[in-house]
Amino acid sequence: MAAPLLIRNRNYRLLFAAGALTNLGDGVVALALPWLATLMTRDPLAIAAVAAASRLPWLIFALPAGVIIDRADRRRLIARADLLRAAIVCGILMLALGDPAPQAVWLLAALAFLLGSAEVLRDNAAQTILPDLVARADLETANGQLWSAEQLTGQFIGPPLAGVLIGAGIAVPFGLDVAALVLAAGLVWLITLPGHIRSTARFWPALVEGIAFMRADRPLLRLAVVLGLSNFMAVATITIQVLLAQEVLALTAAAYGVVLSVAAAGAITGSLLAPHLARRLGGMGCLYLSIATWSAGYALVGLSGTGTTMALALFAVMAAAMVWNVITVSWRQRRIPPMLLGRVNSIYRFFGWGSMPLGALAGGAIVALAEPGLGREMALRAPFLMASAGCALLLVYALLRLRLE
Repeated sequence: MAAPLLIRNRNYRLLFAAGALTNLGDGVVALALPWLATLMTRDPLAIAAVAAASRLPWLIFALPAGVIIDRADRRRLIARADLLRAAIVCGILMLALGDPAPQAVWLLAALAFLLGSAEVLRDNAAQTILPDLVARADLETANGQLWSAEQLTGQFIGPPLAGVLIGAGIAVPFGLDVAALVLAAGLVWLITLPGHIRSTARFWPALVEGIAFMRADRPLLRLAVVLGLSNFMAVATITIQVLLAQEVLALTAAAYGVVLSVAAAGAITGSLLAPHLARRLGGMGCLYLSIATWSAGYALVGLSGTGTTMALALFAVMAAAMVWNVITVSWRQRRIPPMLLGRVNSIYRFFGWGSMPLGALAGGAIVALAEPGLGREMALRAPFLMASAGCALLLVYALLRLRLE
C-alpha cells in the first residue's frame, strides 16, 4: 500500500501547510473585516462596498494575472504575494487601532481592494502549481485535502477564533493574519519546483491565446458561466449574512463564528466525500446535486428563525460547494494544457469570480430597495430567498446544457 500523499510528497506537504496557514488567517479576517466595517457604519451599502472591493480585483486583474502566472516562477510568485498581503493587512491593523469613524469605511474598502488584488495572483498561482507537484492520478485526493484544510482552518477554526480575538480587541485578528502570511511565504519558498515550460509570448498574444482556448472549449465555457451565476448569488447572501445574524437572529460575534464553523464542517465533509460521490454519481451527477442543495439551503437560511437553522442550512450549502469545487478543479487541471493553465484558469475564474463584486453590491442594493416596503427584517431575508429561486433556474440550465466531456 502506498504511503499517504502528504507523507510521501515533500513539496505537496509544504504547499499544504502554507495553504492551511494562509487560510487560517483568511478565516479570521473573513469575520473580522465585516465586523470592523459594522463598527464604522450600519449602512448596508457601505458594508457591501467593503465586500465588493475585496472581490473586484477578480473582475479587473484575473486575465492579466493568468499571463503573469504562465511566464513566472510560480513558487516565488506565491511567496511574494503572501508577503505583499501581509503588508496590506498591516495597514488594516493600523486602521483598526484608530477611531472607527464612519468615513473610515471607505479607506477600509480601499485596503480590501488591495488585499484582494494580491489574492488574485496568489490563489491562481497556487491552483496552477499543483499539477507540477503531484501526479495526475492524485489530483482529486490533493484537491480534496487542500479544500478540506482550507475549510478546517479558514472556516471551522478561523471564525470562532476571530470571535474570541475580537473580544480582546478588533485589531488582534489582523495581527494574527500578518504572522500567518509571513510564515506561509517561508514555507512556499522551500518548495523545489520541477522545471515547467513557460510562455514566452508577449502579453497580448499570450492573453489572446488563452481566450481562444476558452472560447473553443464549450463545456469549460458553460461551466464558467454557471459558476459565475452561482457565485453572484452566493456573495449577495454572504454580504448580508452578518447583518441577518446580528439584527434578526441576535447572534454575538462568538455565536456567529460558531455558525460559520458549522458551515465549514459541511465544507470539510463535502471535500472529503467528493471523490467517493464522483465514483458513485459521476461528475455531472455531483454537479446537479450541488446546485439543488444550494437552492434548498438558501431557502432555509432566508426562512430561519434561529442560529441553529442557519448553521444547518449553511452546512448543506458549503458541503455542496466543496463537492462542486473538487470535481470541477480536478477536471480543469487535467483538461487544460500545462503551458496554458495559468491563463485559461484565470479566464475561467474571471467568469466565475468576476461576478462576485457585482453580487456583493446586489445584496446591499436588494436590502436597501426592499426595506421601505417590506421592513428591515424581510429586507434582510430577501437576498437568500431570491438566491434560492435563482439556483432553481440554474439547475434547469445545467440539466439542459452543462456537460463534462
